[in-house]
Amino acid sequence: MIELILDDRCIRCDKCVQVCPNEVFEAVPGDLPAIGRQADCHTCFLCEVYCPTEALYVSPYSTPESGLSADELEARGFIGSYVRTIGWAPGARRA
Repeated sequence: MIELILDDRCIRCDKCVQVCPNEVFEAVPGDLPAIGRQADCHTCFLCEVYCPTEALYVSPYSTPESGLSADELEARGFIGSYVRTIGWAPGARRA
C-alpha cells in the first residue's frame, strides 16, 4: 500500500498519477501529488517503478502502517527497494 511521498525527492512530474490504475493519487498544481485514496491502492508498485527519483514508499502490506518516518525508511533501505529487487538501478530510464 502506498505510504509516503518524499518531498525532498519528488520532482512533481506526476508519473505516479499517470500510471496508477486505481487513481490513488491526485495531481496538485505546483505541489506534491496527494495520496487521495490510499485504501484503493492494490500494492501493484507501478508508481514506485515509474518514479524517476525513488520518491515513493510502497509498503508490501495491504493495510496502512503507522509511525513510519522517511528517515527510518531510508536508513533501513526500504526506499527504492522494490525497483532494486526487480533489477532497475537508480537512474535507469523509465518510460
